[in-house]
Amino acid sequence: MSGRTREAGGAPPEAEAEANGAEAACRAEADSSGGLTVSGAPVEVADSSANRMVSGAAAEPADSSADGTSGGAEKGLTRQETEAILNAFHEEASFGKAYDWELTKRLWPFLRPYRMLFWLTVVVVVVTAVGALAQPLIMRWTIDRGVATRDLSVLTRGGLGVAAIVIISQLLSFVQIYTIQVVGARAMTDLRRAVFQHLHRLKVSFFDVQPVGRLVTRVTNDVDAILELFASGAIGAVGDLVRLVGIVVAMLLLDAKLSLVAFAAVPVVMLLVQAVRRRSREAYRDIRAKTARMNATMNEQVSGMLVVQAYRREHAALSEFDVINRDYRDANIRSVKYEAIQDAAIEMVSAVCLASVILALGYEGASFGTLVAFNAYLVMFFEPVSALAQRYTLLQSAMAGAERVFGLLDLKQLDAPREPDPKDGDASLAFELDRVDFEYKPGVPVLHGVSFSAEPGQKIALVGPTGAGKTTIAGLLLRLYDVRGGVVRVQGRDVRGLEREDLRRRFAVVPQDVFLFQGTVASNIAAGEEPDLERVRASLTQIAALELFERRPGGLLAPVDEHGANFSAGERQLIAFARALYRDARLLILDEATASVDSDTEAQLQHALTQLLVGRTALIIAHRLSTVRAADRIVVFQQGRVVEQGRHEELLAEGGLYAKLHQLHFARQADGAEASDAGQSDAPLGQALEVGE
Repeated sequence: MSGRTREAGGAPPEAEAEANGAEAACRAEADSSGGLTVSGAPVEVADSSANRMVSGAAAEPADSSADGTSGGAEKGLTRQETEAILNAFHEEASFGKAYDWELTKRLWPFLRPYRMLFWLTVVVVVVTAVGALAQPLIMRWTIDRGVATRDLSVLTRGGLGVAAIVIISQLLSFVQIYTIQVVGARAMTDLRRAVFQHLHRLKVSFFDVQPVGRLVTRVTNDVDAILELFASGAIGAVGDLVRLVGIVVAMLLLDAKLSLVAFAAVPVVMLLVQAVRRRSREAYRDIRAKTARMNATMNEQVSGMLVVQAYRREHAALSEFDVINRDYRDANIRSVKYEAIQDAAIEMVSAVCLASVILALGYEGASFGTLVAFNAYLVMFFEPVSALAQRYTLLQSAMAGAERVFGLLDLKQLDAPREPDPKDGDASLAFELDRVDFEYKPGVPVLHGVSFSAEPGQKIALVGPTGAGKTTIAGLLLRLYDVRGGVVRVQGRDVRGLEREDLRRRFAVVPQDVFLFQGTVASNIAAGEEPDLERVRASLTQIAALELFERRPGGLLAPVDEHGANFSAGERQLIAFARALYRDARLLILDEATASVDSDTEAQLQHALTQLLVGRTALIIAHRLSTVRAADRIVVFQQGRVVEQGRHEELLAEGGLYAKLHQLHFARQADGAEASDAGQSDAPLGQALEVGE
């Protein structure tokens, strides 16, 4: 999902259910009371008692009675149950039986563009393996023909032949290692790009219940695990198999009886590998899951450092991290244990086999050259067996990563796919909601039969209590979420019949919490487009902010730190206004756009808002009533329903909910409770609305 899209919709209060927030809320509640209930977007988890429907969203305290005790055992969760919920949320389900060949085939599309290098590597591996097989035969010929007869020419030819094979093999090994790693690096770059691109195609609701760290792990650690398969020379497994087959044939030709003695250990090795295989794969799956949880926890703690320090949760955070860190350590130790068991057992079987062959030689004679060649083949026989076992260990890690990467790529929760048979309407309206029903979580409605519209140039304000559904309207207009019933239309077109780029191109959005990307002032104003400095200057000039930003070192090319940390809240808001002007869309969404500014930027904001509203249709989401008096129409929400519509004076005269909210708001102002807010943040938008008309 692009940053622009995410900002456009914001995180609606009705669905503020991001997984990281869920974890923090769960832990905080568990720390304070030992019990909680959870609500929001559903995540299925299973604990020791029953399957519970838990959210990846906000946690709500369990009801308490007057004496502070739990309101009911069925509503409260113990600390252990809370931890079980968090574990189930982070520890992704096992994918069941692994089909390694199927996963390997799915890697081929990423290898296909580099198939020439890939097949070159395969050929080189086979040639190298054949060369290695020839060495013991040359040694046998040299010893039997040269040593016994003291023939210097035979010894010379034999020595030169072995030296030539070794030198050529090393040169080919360089070619093999270099080419396969180049292929792997390029293929995994394409795979990472495919995963990153796929993430941007997923609907917003998917990200509401996914820890950020888990998704980062998919793009980084899991893909790196697959890359390690190439970096380790895994294609050498082809050469190992060729050598194994060649060694078996050569040993049988040299001495069939001694070969049978040596091969008696093969079933033991096969049984051992089979026994270790499943446990090893589970260990690597566990490592991938623990890595994802550790990344998610680190992201959560760093992002929430202000809250952690403000509430003195450093010790609790460290304790939680220690648990995750130990789990990650234990998973790695398990994988190392199985690898060590496998390697030690193969070495032991190799030694026993060699001893058996030496013992068998006491009953059956052979030439000295045959003995040397046979011993060389015997040693070579267990080298590829050991190499295959080691590469198989890497394969387990790679397949565990591939399972999760392709599991993510298989997700079909696409963002705003175009649907057939759209229900278009009146093209003269700027936008329209027609009997809209919506829910974030199945069975928990957020909007009920919402209907209102805006004509071109109108300023529509949405007011109502927090959680009434106001911000959700913006998400539906941009089709960040799909309605359950009814129709949302933009300029007469059903949003489900528009391509998402076409739909969102029609809107400019100024959110309350402005998100800035690392880059420059100009690149953030251009918001994903290649910045045109003249257009950037023109946008800033319109809001009288050009001088403010050009005074900074670097001017419009001044660097922007992560999340815009090197800019004040007012400066970030001005960038958001300039961003909207740069896009120059006819439809404007203001989501409490003046809530975070101070008196120092009040005049600039008033001018900026005035310029922004001229000639545009605006949807203004307001939490303070003093910001919307001059709107063409005020739509009042309560519990997801439109309860009133009209101008400020009309709604006051009706004496309904708006009048009560208005009376309460200004009664508090009279007491001085919100005098600062009314005098600073609210004034610019109200004045801009009047000028904009």
